[in-house]
Amino acid sequence: MSQSFTMQQRFHAWLVDRADEAILRWIFRIVLIATIAALAADLAGRNGWIVSPDASAAPAEIKQDFPALNLPNMVPSILAPLLPGSDKRLVPLPQPGGAMAAPMTFDLVGGGKLMATGTITPGISQSFAAEVGKRGDYIKTVVLNSPGGSVTDALAMGRLIREKKFATEVEAGKYCTSSCPLVFAGGLERRADDKAMIGVHQVAAISSAANGPARDEMSVAQNISARCQRYLGDMGVSLQVWVHAMETPHDKLFVFKPEELKSLNMVTAGAVPMATTPLAPARPRI
Repeated sequence: MSQSFTMQQRFHAWLVDRADEAILRWIFRIVLIATIAALAADLAGRNGWIVSPDASAAPAEIKQDFPALNLPNMVPSILAPLLPGSDKRLVPLPQPGGAMAAPMTFDLVGGGKLMATGTITPGISQSFAAEVGKRGDYIKTVVLNSPGGSVTDALAMGRLIREKKFATEVEAGKYCTSSCPLVFAGGLERRADDKAMIGVHQVAAISSAANGPARDEMSVAQNISARCQRYLGDMGVSLQVWVHAMETPHDKLFVFKPEELKSLNMVTAGAVPMATTPLAPARPRI
């Protein structure tokens, strides 16, 4: 008697000895396991992913399309777009710390680079305009490293950058998120290193104070949205950038891949290698 025939007899005896309900339960379990496996395989092939922090994951266990950036207070796992080759990345919004949480500062260094570092706080566009008024003849490029902030100030800074025909840049290991890409879009020439992070999300309307006049927050948000779309159009940037922003909750970020930045005309040129940057006397920070 063959081994396969013996196994068939055993399986038949097992079926006979068990009630219909028990057999149905086993069939249901098998179908459920197969369904879960099929769903997992299907999700792995999709483009859209939401990345959640996983504090238990060691950095070595995390696959990253982007390098480890120097973002204060960020869990390493949220730097990754989850799967290599994904077209859409939603990552939890980093909470800036240290210098990045402070109001933006401006430091003119060699090569005509104005280093703009920190949060775009309300009114900071006036400080930026004052810096440009004093040192505009020396400024060639505004180099950004910012978690964003005030949309109104970002738009004002971007328009001044375009008026002065400055370039904008985000260097390797630095980031420009939230409203900061609006400033970046103002550059007549826009450069971003492949190892930089540029991300957008929805605009959040801030409620007025209890004693202040009542406002229609939906109307305010729509007005801001219209201003941003008109601005991006004026800067020659694809409005698909704004679509990504509006699709992304304000507590997360849509992070662009280098090729997306080029196809959407967010960047117009590659990053300038450090070795080719001309040197100039450093200017004091204000």
